Amino acid sequence: PAAVPEDSRDVHAEAGTGTRVRVQVPGGCRIAVAGQSKTTTGQPPAVRRGRSPPATSASAAGPAPAPSGCDDDGRNPVRRPVDGSPPPGGDASTGSRIWSGLTATKWSDPDWLDQVVDLAGDEALEAADGVAAGRIVDDMAMIDRLAGATRIGLGLAAVGRPGYINLGHDVDLPAERTVESLRARVHILLDQAYAAGVRYIDVARSYGRAEEFLADWLDARPDVDDVVVGSKWGYTYTAGWRVDATVHEVKDHSITTFERQLAETRTLLGCRLDLYQVHSVTPDSTALTDATLHRRLARLAADGVAIGLSTSGPEQGTAIRAALDLRVEGAPLFRSVQATWNLLEPAAGAALAEAHQAGCLVIVKEALANGRLAGRESGPVTAALTEIADELATTPDAVALGAVLRQPWVTIALSGAATSAQLASNLLAATLSLGPDHLARLTTLAEPSTQYWQHRSQLAWT
Repeated sequence: PAAVPEDSRDVHAEAGTGTRVRVQVPGGCRIAVAGQSKTTTGQPPAVRRGRSPPATSASAAGPAPAPSGCDDDGRNPVRRPVDGSPPPGGDASTGSRIWSGLTATKWSDPDWLDQVVDLAGDEALEAADGVAAGRIVDDMAMIDRLAGATRIGLGLAAVGRPGYINLGHDVDLPAERTVESLRARVHILLDQAYAAGVRYIDVARSYGRAEEFLADWLDARPDVDDVVVGSKWGYTYTAGWRVDATVHEVKDHSITTFERQLAETRTLLGCRLDLYQVHSVTPDSTALTDATLHRRLARLAADGVAIGLSTSGPEQGTAIRAALDLRVEGAPLFRSVQATWNLLEPAAGAALAEAHQAGCLVIVKEALANGRLAGRESGPVTAALTEIADELATTPDAVALGAVLRQPWVTIALSGAATSAQLASNLLAATLSLGPDHLARLTTLAEPSTQYWQHRSQLAWT
């Protein structure tokens, strides 16, 4: 249905012969496919931006409260039914919300429904405390907004602060790298990306003022309510808006840092935050062993924010598998994994495939290896990319990014573009057809993980 009736919190759908999907909000989540069903029971999922069940007789006195840390400050746009009518319990001028994350169009798409069922997973559906039910609904709402969009997302690591380690970064940004000049650059890129169908935006607390720039862009465009916003905590930006700083960021995965940075993120993004990730987890990270932190992350998940992690280093696979094993009250803690995977460093591929199989969103970062796969480094790698690019009448970066998109476990591959020309070139990958021969030739470019990460550690901030 396009809108949820006021007297019902159930959503029903038929998607082809013999296929039925039913999400039952107050009592948990029930999904039935081709006659086989799984049910979770418990409390309804927490209310969140863009998705809340209408009031029942028990709560008819007013709209349900916003999640902890959020308020109706203009960053929570009204979501209307597709017929344009006011949401249940409110009108166009109020901050009332409806559960419109799951649209009629997607309910009628069997392929999308297959993703929903895959995402739910047997373990999540068998959880008896209702936690999994809320997370499944939140995950489905994210998938709904990403469905039909390009699989390329936009990361703001290179434009949220004046310095970064990408090759050629010294010439990519304006000569005067003021806050306002970079704010303007970010908004140009976001406008371009959104117009091209990009619906996933990646920021982090350590990306200078990236969250602030994104929040400003969202505030100025109240009609843009279909993007998925992912941010990260665990690194603190320490460069003070200087390129020549001795230390640009400091890593700390303690619960104290989490609480501080979540408050900072909430101040800027409000309830536009969809995904919050632990930044740059390695096998020795306390984020994998701190049970108190895990419970706190689970509380945030209950508020409607998906919990994820990003990984770095030559042992990404070990960190990913450890994260997949984590449970809080029987439910998986992490629902998204962001990792480095590219033609030079494909070692995490098997672990990322396992994450996808477990129902996680899989986001690939550094698909262009900080510019090494964008034609900015002379040598045999660039020569091989250029040869294939010439055969396909495209660009080397599009070839490298296209190889990432050919991996069946990839949900989103991030573009780290710093200029409009780079973004336009990156977006060519979305429609690029790489054949088996192309992929076989590209596979030979891989280098040992330790070598790749050592090389990366030596890249200069410019």
